[in-house]
Amino acid sequence: MAFRWFGEGNDTVSLSEIRQIPGVETIVWSLHHKIAGEVWEKAEIDAAIAEIRQVPPGLSKALDAEVVESVNVHESIKLGKTIQNLPRDLAIENYITTIERLGQAGVKVICYNFMPVFDWLRTEMFHPLPDGSTAMAYNAKVVQEMSQTGPERMIESMIKNSGGFTLPGWEPERLQNFQELVEAYRGVTHEDMYVNYKYFLDAVIPTCEKYDVKLGVHPDDPPFDIFGWPRVVSTKEGLARVLSLNPSPYNGLTLCLGSFSANPHNQPVDAVASFIDRIVFSHVRNIKHYDDWSFTEVGHRACEGDVDTVGIMKVFAEHNYSGYIRPDHGRQLWDENTTRKPRPGYGLYDRALGIEYLLGLWDAFHCPNQ
Repeated sequence: MAFRWFGEGNDTVSLSEIRQIPGVETIVWSLHHKIAGEVWEKAEIDAAIAEIRQVPPGLSKALDAEVVESVNVHESIKLGKTIQNLPRDLAIENYITTIERLGQAGVKVICYNFMPVFDWLRTEMFHPLPDGSTAMAYNAKVVQEMSQTGPERMIESMIKNSGGFTLPGWEPERLQNFQELVEAYRGVTHEDMYVNYKYFLDAVIPTCEKYDVKLGVHPDDPPFDIFGWPRVVSTKEGLARVLSLNPSPYNGLTLCLGSFSANPHNQPVDAVASFIDRIVFSHVRNIKHYDDWSFTEVGHRACEGDVDTVGIMKVFAEHNYSGYIRPDHGRQLWDENTTRKPRPGYGLYDRALGIEYLLGLWDAFHCPNQ
């Protein structure tokens, strides 16, 4: 069981608080100041891991740092050509160097995505729920309107409602050449993306195998095309296609069930059962659908939304899954909207509650006689 942490001074949740959540064994971390295409320096990696692993005096519970989310893939790799002054092969070379250094430091899984331009998209960061909590939400009508007027408005909206935090995938450095990206993706097809994806995997997987670091691709969030840009990790067929691009077990999935389930035609329990041998990391969370493909994030209990979190954990338990799992985005609860003010989706309380719910399901199905 893992917990995502954005680092000292970049997160309202502390390591001391995470250490008190029963069952959490590893921190999901990243070097959030690094932009896509940059090499991660060994000293930076070592310092981040040392901070996470350090056990304060008088305590005995240690946390590990075996999962990185994310090492972002530069747009030149997705497009198969030089973009933002960085050639594809140089971007891949830098990615390989980062994999080497993370593997040498003991990292076992790197989460990444292959989404064009935007890593993820919501139209509301603090959508009010009936119980008084708030959660992130996606309004399909708003996105459709912005598709007509230009996605620049979406950038303004995301930054304005970020709570003062830099949102992963929406860093200012990444979006400063936004119009160049829009032009570069004009006419790019899904097949073009798969061709470039294979080129990337074939280049980096040998290094993953050498240093025992598994790559886990995160499904598109949301899992359908937006603004006319091709998304290729959106359906069960898309996941299977990506895994077939390189058969190595080091080419795996970060199966985010909340993201995957945002397409109401996707079946999350079936996806877990179908790809269990290639799931190296999973995010388990819940959403509630609306008729027009809008959705809002909700509590982790299966009955709160439309994702069968009970069935998902049952499959993981029955297969004796040995990879990594974390709760994903949670609601903002209690004093979080007034006092703590965490980054959207990444408060303490609902993710801690989610962990205990998921572990309770695991215990019930994995150890039914205990």
